[in-house]
Amino acid sequence: MKPAVYASPARDRLAGVSETPKAEHRFELTLRKPWLGWYPKPTVVINGEAQPAQWGVRNWKVAGDADVSIYLYNRLWKFGGASVTVEPDQSGPVVYSAPWLPFLSGRVRRG
Repeated sequence: MKPAVYASPARDRLAGVSETPKAEHRFELTLRKPWLGWYPKPTVVINGEAQPAQWGVRNWKVAGDADVSIYLYNRLWKFGGASVTVEPDQSGPVVYSAPWLPFLSGRVRRG
């Protein structure tokens, strides 16, 4: 027989469990690259967690407000960085456009 596991606020705090869970929501992120030339795959950083991505349209699931950063990496340096904060009540997609040149920054716009 398994021992009973009881919820304890002190144990939850030690385990890193939040006392008030944040509402999860989805947002659409469109990653666009210039039509001419080769560009590395983008990296999307959501609340400090880096995730490799593909060019095109993707849906991302986040909890509460999310700080989103996007950059490109070509084995020598990071370039094309841009960031935005996504709120739960935001409507419409977020669109990232990669720069034409590797020393410029990318652009993020809504809608």
